[in-house]
Amino acid sequence: MEIAEIESIASHAAEFQPRRFIINGHLQTIMGNYLPRVNGLPAPEAALVEVSPATATQIASQVLCHCHWQPEDVRSSRPTAILVHGLEGSSNSQYVIGNSNKLWRAGCNIIRMNMRNCGGTEALSPTLYHSGLSNDVLEVMNFFIERHGLQSMSLIGYSMGGNLVLKLAGELGTSAPPELRSVIGVSPALDLGASADALHRPQNRVYELKFLRALLMRYRRKVALFPHVYDPNLAAGIRSLRELDDRITALYSGFTGAADYYYRAAAARVIDQITVPTLILHALDDPFVRITEESCSRLKANPNIHLITTHHGGHCAFLAQPNADTGYDGYWAEHTLLRFLLANASVALPTSARQ
Repeated sequence: MEIAEIESIASHAAEFQPRRFIINGHLQTIMGNYLPRVNGLPAPEAALVEVSPATATQIASQVLCHCHWQPEDVRSSRPTAILVHGLEGSSNSQYVIGNSNKLWRAGCNIIRMNMRNCGGTEALSPTLYHSGLSNDVLEVMNFFIERHGLQSMSLIGYSMGGNLVLKLAGELGTSAPPELRSVIGVSPALDLGASADALHRPQNRVYELKFLRALLMRYRRKVALFPHVYDPNLAAGIRSLRELDDRITALYSGFTGAADYYYRAAAARVIDQITVPTLILHALDDPFVRITEESCSRLKANPNIHLITTHHGGHCAFLAQPNADTGYDGYWAEHTLLRFLLANASVALPTSARQ
């Protein structure tokens, strides 16, 4: 990435100002989640990708991807973005749709990936989903590179999805495939333990309870689908995300407990090994995602990572003031990451995308 491009992104970051009357991090978070988005995407092509093979005792795990492809004669040479949602999100999450529309208009191929069990796909996997399944993203990337001969891939993850794509980039290290041109994390939960503890603070209980209700409902669906695997009694009396991860996630996902899960599944453990151009956007007033001082130091020490922190922006929101005269919709993070992606794509783009 050229110095001028980096300076342009940094300059834009300095210009970020929260939308009028939506300065507080909680307001940003809530409004960013519920503001309706205009969706001009063409109908998606649904694709099932096997991310874990069948064994003698269980079926294979598959994830559902919703894809939007540029014309076949230019498809392989256009940038392709895999978008990964956050905890209890899906391929239809507002930020996924917002980014997809901007990427599509810029001439990119788009893969909206559902994590295991998400988007109504509980029957497609005998396992639960969790923050350590970075290999699922790798399987999706490799599947579509091989199927379409794609030359330029970018991974974009929000929150839990941000942890997944950053963890994968760190695990790949110097073995990252040449097609992987950039990795982007928005409000990434890369320090899982610190973020789980922040989520349990009194001022954040409304978020935690929302996640818990959804996660416990999903667990009960898994119990109904796979009664020989999951114990329904384990869901009784759970009052925090850490307790759920300690009692259920760790038990069924190969961890000794919540602490072991948070350590082994966190991207923070491998961020110093990232070799792909990487952008991380994090708001200092994010209500519950925390990036520790140690992790910040390691991010800043890696020359391949460009960390932008803003004073405001909440969690996965970054709502700036729209400008009807210029057509700017105020979704600052989406515009910022789009420029980073295109600057690192290293492939031919239509003239409109370069302007």
